[in-house]
Amino acid sequence: MADHLADDRILQAETAPPRRSGWRGFVADWASDQSSFKGVSWGKAMMWVFLLSDTFVFGCFLVGYMTARMSTVVPWPNPSEVFALTIGGTEVPLILIAIMTFVLISSSGTMALAVHYGYLRDRRKAGRLMLLTALLGACFVGMQAFEWTKLIREGVRPWENPWGAAQFGSTFFMITGFHGTHVTVGVIFLIIMARKVLRGDFDSGRRGFFTSRRGQYESVEIMGLYWHFVDLVWVFIFAFFYLW
Repeated sequence: MADHLADDRILQAETAPPRRSGWRGFVADWASDQSSFKGVSWGKAMMWVFLLSDTFVFGCFLVGYMTARMSTVVPWPNPSEVFALTIGGTEVPLILIAIMTFVLISSSGTMALAVHYGYLRDRRKAGRLMLLTALLGACFVGMQAFEWTKLIREGVRPWENPWGAAQFGSTFFMITGFHGTHVTVGVIFLIIMARKVLRGDFDSGRRGFFTSRRGQYESVEIMGLYWHFVDLVWVFIFAFFYLW
């Protein structure tokens, strides 16, 4: 048995193509693991791996936030008061956060439609829906910037705030900032991908600028996985940070 295995390895080594030198060889070595994901494309598998690792990062942030909140002996600021907006002389609690959540959840719907039309190879509808998703994401980031500006003007800093426990500012800026960065990156890639879809790159087999590979409509689905993940994370942030 051992002799047969040894013979097979020798045969594979003799029939294998010569190893490329330089960065092409480096890429080929990493790409050799593609055989581990049978039935799943390399891009989709790597996106799932990335999302899994990102889940751990966000999970650690939220656990750290809960630990800081439950361990402090100083009263925690009331989210309904901190995140209230004054409209017509009346303070409306969490109104901006509710609008932000509605906008981001709505973008998940437009992204799902973009994926649907992408697989139907309707590039006009898919591209336009991706642009609409990017617009909603940009609106979310803009409202988040407004929220940050308002709190900073009211005296919230990573090390202090006027309402109570000092950890409030550091956890708020860290968690919402990290999530906002994800949304911003998603908006940039949505615009790039929408341009490729509307230009017909996936229909004509046009090669990408950086990868020099021909794209396909599955890239729209991979983009959708990332976007839905970002939206799902916001639901947890909304529940733990704004409603608790």
